Amino acid sequence: MRLGAYTACLHDRPLTEALEILRGLGLDSAEINSGGFLPPAHLPVERLRSSQEERDEYLGLFAAAGVTLTALNCNGNPLDPNPEVGPRHAQDVRDGIELAALLGVGRVVTMSGLPAAEPGGRLPSWTVEPWHSVFLDARDYQWGEVAVPFWKDVQARAADADVKVCIEMHPHNVVYNPATLERLVGEVNATHVGAEMDPSHLFWQGIDPIAALERLGGLVYNAAAKDTRINPAARVNGVLDDRFRRVRPDEPGAVSLGGRYTLSRWPEDSSWDFVAVGRGHDVAFWREFLRALDKIDPGMAVNIEHEDQELDQLEGLRQATETLLEAAGRP
Repeated sequence: MRLGAYTACLHDRPLTEALEILRGLGLDSAEINSGGFLPPAHLPVERLRSSQEERDEYLGLFAAAGVTLTALNCNGNPLDPNPEVGPRHAQDVRDGIELAALLGVGRVVTMSGLPAAEPGGRLPSWTVEPWHSVFLDARDYQWGEVAVPFWKDVQARAADADVKVCIEMHPHNVVYNPATLERLVGEVNATHVGAEMDPSHLFWQGIDPIAALERLGGLVYNAAAKDTRINPAARVNGVLDDRFRRVRPDEPGAVSLGGRYTLSRWPEDSSWDFVAVGRGHDVAFWREFLRALDKIDPGMAVNIEHEDQELDQLEGLRQATETLLEAAGRP
């Protein structure tokens, strides 16, 4: 099993420096952003597509650092009805598969996407708990007319390239839990579309990641190490907390997510937070998590995703790495 990190949290540093940081922490795997919500800061896409010589030189940077490039990541919304966002993110998925094959990387991580609730809709609409049949109408449109056709095409491209596409089960997507992942796999007869196991989004939904791994088994192709802390506010407001605030695109520190979209401002007294590995669940959990992954694929890559807003880049990575290495029984 390879333990590493998704380098998006080091986007402001050159790739060589980012790789040195990972290796210095005792990690040997890197996941690199290739598009989607975030720009490919560590991946010169067009240059790498241009020649084998360029690709060899790029992969040589990883070899020199003692780190393996294990996945490309293009998390975004490929089904967004916004013409400035959806088509570009969809193309990033297709390009990611092509580039992964050229680089000899067997995994592309992404999200399943979320369309509008009806034809002509302008905004994505998440349909959950469809107790009223109107929501079933929306869900049937989203799956039957948008998601399934798109993912059938992705499955065909991934199979041709022999690249596994790993869907992060993320709320505000059509696939957000094991049941919806299994549904998509069945609808598109997938052989090269499966799951990325990121437990952070499962924690706050009340899903046991270990039970999810046991259920999905060989459909899990890749894993993220990201933790979630459930806060006391969840006892009052539950985990479906809509007290987020808008961040204008021109505000200092605004994070663009494509088009006019930005990352919203988190509630001050939030129901839950993403935290560094070990700050939400202890070493005992992460040891069990790694064991469950090892049963599925002993060679699987597990890459830290650092989104702890209470810790800076290096401290968050350091704390996460220490927990993960201890859980893996590595000095």
